Amino acid sequence: MSRPGQGGGAHAAPPAPAAARRSRWRGPRARARLVELGFLVPAVVYMLLFFGYPVVQNLLMGFQEYTTRTFITGEAPWVGLDNYRAVVSSAVFPQAVLNTVLFTVGSIAGQFVLGLAIAVFLRRRFPLNGVLRSLLLLPWLIPLIAASAVWRWILDQDNGVLNQVLGALGVPGSPGWLTSTSLALLAVIAVNVWIGIPFNTTILYGGLQSIPEELYEAGALDGATRWRAFRHITWPLLRPVVTVVLVLGVVYTLKVLDVILGLTQGGPANSTQTLATQSYNLSFQQFDFGQGAAVGNLLIVVSLVFAVVYLRANRRAVDE
Repeated sequence: MSRPGQGGGAHAAPPAPAAARRSRWRGPRARARLVELGFLVPAVVYMLLFFGYPVVQNLLMGFQEYTTRTFITGEAPWVGLDNYRAVVSSAVFPQAVLNTVLFTVGSIAGQFVLGLAIAVFLRRRFPLNGVLRSLLLLPWLIPLIAASAVWRWILDQDNGVLNQVLGALGVPGSPGWLTSTSLALLAVIAVNVWIGIPFNTTILYGGLQSIPEELYEAGALDGATRWRAFRHITWPLLRPVVTVVLVLGVVYTLKVLDVILGLTQGGPANSTQTLATQSYNLSFQQFDFGQGAAVGNLLIVVSLVFAVVYLRANRRAVDE
């Protein structure tokens, strides 16, 4: 009589659970899996340390009375929603929300329209096309605080280049681009548009390059040229890229801080104050870190909404 596992026509016994677990981590597939995990672990640790921990700490700080005294005593009493109530009921908050919306919409509209126009123009073949595309990246290479300093000099009311040029052209008066409550936000939006054009142009130009030239040749045979070609060929095929550009642009623009601080610091009379600058002022000028964190958390919520939209749009673009 043969025992299980000794042949003689008997069926082999199923492997023991411990043996099955050991065999799961052996072999080529197991080694490949370990290599994948080895590459994944540093990214997960990096995300948790440099993104997860600050976000969680900021969320907690928004519910605490966190001031300079906390650094000495180590005490940050839990105050619940008091920081949010104080921020929302402040006189600056409605103006900051309105300015954030105007700044974001104006910047995105300007960056996208000009970026798309330049990308369509650069798709044509002409001498020095590559040099021109390289020069367009210059605003991206300049540190934002340095670019803000240069634009602050250009837009200066008394000694700025812009007013001097306007004066030479016979335009009366010297507008206070950064000192007038009616012009300051417009000037800040214009500078942010200048900074964002390279990003929009680069991404949209890449999308245009993926459209087959044969489609334009076939469309030309049917009379679809220039505007009709753009409307019926370019725009439908570029739409997934457009969605990604717009959503990413909104997320980036919502948190713009250095440009506004470099130009106006939120003034004059809070006319360029946004939620990002209000969070900075509360945290690092009034040293009320709890209320500053509360405003930052509101921005995080808004950004998360657009981040979800971006992920869905990106997945749809991949599927298409």
